[in-house]
Amino acid sequence: MVEPIRHTLLNGLAEGRIHHGFFGRLGGVSTGVYASLNCGLGSRDEAALVRENRLRALTALGVPNAPLLTPYQVHSPRALVVRALWPDGAKPPDADALATDVPGLAIGVLAADCVPALLADAEARVIGAAHAGWKGAIGGVLEAVVDAMTSLGAKPTRIVAVLGPSIAAASYEVGPEFPAPFLARDPAWADLFQPAPRAGHLLFDLPTYCLRRLRALGLRAAEASGYDTFAAHDRFFSYRRTCHAGEKDYGRNLSAIVLK
Repeated sequence: MVEPIRHTLLNGLAEGRIHHGFFGRLGGVSTGVYASLNCGLGSRDEAALVRENRLRALTALGVPNAPLLTPYQVHSPRALVVRALWPDGAKPPDADALATDVPGLAIGVLAADCVPALLADAEARVIGAAHAGWKGAIGGVLEAVVDAMTSLGAKPTRIVAVLGPSIAAASYEVGPEFPAPFLARDPAWADLFQPAPRAGHLLFDLPTYCLRRLRALGLRAAEASGYDTFAAHDRFFSYRRTCHAGEKDYGRNLSAIVLK
């Protein structure tokens, strides 16, 4: 059974007319390394199985007939305003965030350790979804999705944002060169890096970094789900865990939001 993770910040917005969910790997039809709710059309999984998994996710959101738009993610800071389906048969545009004000149009992002973010301004009835790996986050993808929402009438002071399951600091080991671009922007971010068990390496707190970027925008509220995709093997897909296991591909966790 597909059971999305929901967060109290987004629950009940606009009298229940904004539905959202962070999905893991449970409740789908895929097998092998994709077992079972792989929602990534960019994976090597069978496309028919992925489409069935995406339908199951939409059904769990209460919108089984809604189209689901997810961009072709490239770890960029690009956010798009969407109001219609992609052209039939066309590859989704390169982007890492979407915003819309169209009821019945589900938007989402895929992740397997990167940070997914779902956002909403209930008064303006504008929603957003963003995929923030470290490259996208430092490049400004979270600010870009808020800007896209603002272009549709949202106001930062009314926007609530929730970060979904992602790799946690305890699981995210990085090399000694990794902090440099972050600290060049703000030396205060040094506290996001802690010594790792392996000598000369560090642990990076990507969710907290993303929260700080969002909160600096003056949002009404921003919180994280607290789930670690790397550690929770039975519940979430994880790119890093796949690399450690020497597997050739991995499933993608879906995060989606829709105006009803």
